Amino acid sequence: MKQAKELDRLLFFATPPHECSYLPGREATTVFADPGYPKDAWLYTVLSENGFRRSGQHIYRPRCQSCAACIPVRVAANEFKPRRRQRRTSKKNRDLTVVRRVDEFREDHFTLYQRYLTTRHPGGGMDDPSPKQYMDFLTSPWSETMFVEFRKDEELLALAVADRLVDGLSAVYTFFDPDSSWRSLGALAILWQISEVKRLGLSWLYLGYWIDGSPKMAYKSEYHPIEQYRGGRWVRPEPN
Repeated sequence: MKQAKELDRLLFFATPPHECSYLPGREATTVFADPGYPKDAWLYTVLSENGFRRSGQHIYRPRCQSCAACIPVRVAANEFKPRRRQRRTSKKNRDLTVVRRVDEFREDHFTLYQRYLTTRHPGGGMDDPSPKQYMDFLTSPWSETMFVEFRKDEELLALAVADRLVDGLSAVYTFFDPDSSWRSLGALAILWQISEVKRLGLSWLYLGYWIDGSPKMAYKSEYHPIEQYRGGRWVRPEPN
C-alpha cells in the first residue's frame, strides 16, 4: 500500500515534439518520470512493467500524438529456446570469455564505444562523446548496472550494459568491435542476458522498443516467446 501511494505522487513530464530518431519525417514526444523523484529498483521495475526504459538517470517512454509505432518488448527468459541461428552464434563464440564488471569507467571500454559509434552511427550526434557523456548515458546513481565484457584472450570485443530489476534484467545498450561482425556479438549479448535472467531465478529480459518496419529494431523479433506492451498490458503476438 505504501509503495502504491508513493507511485501516486510520481509526476511525468513531456518534451516538446522533436525529430523522430527511427522513422524519417515524423515527430516524436517523450514522457519522462520526474527527474527529481527518488528512484530505486522497485520503482524502476514498476515503470518497466508499464513500458518505460532508462537512459542515464532518466526513465522515459515515447508518447507521440499521431504515432504508436514504438512497442515495448520483453523476452520470457524461462521459456526461451534458441533457434538454429542463435545456436550457431553461441557455438562460433565459444572461444570468448565473459566477465561481469561493476559500472565504472575503463579506458578500453570507452575506446571500443568510440569505434563502434564512429562506424555504426556516423553523424548521428553520438559519434564524438566525452568520457563523461559516455558514463552519463550508460549509468545512473540509483540503478544496479552491470558491464558485461566479451573478450578474446585479452582483447575486448563487446560490452553489454544491463540493469538488474526486481523481475529481470533490462538491456540498456550493447556495443562491439565493428571488425568482428561475423561473430554476431549483439545477438550473443542478448543470449547471454537471457541466460543470466534464468541463472538469477528471474523472469524477463526487457529489450526496450521494437518498431515494425525499422531495420534497426528487426533483431528484437527473433527472440521467442516475446511479449509486446499494447493497450496497457503485455500480450504475445502470433509467432511467425
